[in-house]
Amino acid sequence: MEPSNPFILSDPQSALAGTPGEGRAVAAGQGWAWIVDGFNLFKRYPGLWIGIGILLFVILIVLAIIPVLGMLATWLIMPVFTGGLMLGCQSIQRDGPLEVAHLFAGFKSQTRSLLIVGALGLGGMIVVMVPVLLITGGGAFFGATRGDAAGVAMVGGSFVLALLVGLALSLPLYMALWFAPALVALRGVAPVAAVKLSFMGCLRNIVPFLIYGLAMLVLGIAATIPLALGWLVLGPVLIASVYAAYRDIYGDN
Repeated sequence: MEPSNPFILSDPQSALAGTPGEGRAVAAGQGWAWIVDGFNLFKRYPGLWIGIGILLFVILIVLAIIPVLGMLATWLIMPVFTGGLMLGCQSIQRDGPLEVAHLFAGFKSQTRSLLIVGALGLGGMIVVMVPVLLITGGGAFFGATRGDAAGVAMVGGSFVLALLVGLALSLPLYMALWFAPALVALRGVAPVAAVKLSFMGCLRNIVPFLIYGLAMLVLGIAATIPLALGWLVLGPVLIASVYAAYRDIYGDN
């Protein structure tokens, strides 16, 4: 990686430990650097990035209109879209063009594997939702049978507990899915192996991801204030930052 190229990672020498297969550990400050590198990739084709983001948003809205099946389809095909956008980021990284066709590139390459990643994510989300629904349903039932202040408190407590359980179970799921589309689309890694590698890469970089998450939270709030129009920029930057983090942790291919 050439230091003079503005589209490489900000600190390519930040690797501290870890085998290449499981992803290396990087310095804490790289959490912010991923966002900066993602913005640098966005700046090459801002108009096209925004257009792709709007197109993807429209597709997801159309799917959301379809009861149940739309949600299932979204889980299945999102890794396909993400994999295609990873190819688009790679093209920019290598001084190539970004095209609208990149959004659909995952339907031409590694499609089956990317769909399997989506199926694994869907299965994981179902596993997460089962205890959440049991807790909320149980709390609502027993709270209603009491019919007093203690019952109301029981219902409220069950919702809080369900939220905490859902967050605790969702975190490892998203860790397993975060880099999986990139690993499949860019390296041809098998779906189950990609999920495992993604989880290990995130696990080795908890501190950088904490910084990354906090920064994205602040930026997300700021992007939402002006009628959510800021997401026209932040959305593409988020996608590109995933690619930047992938390269930083797993290296170029």
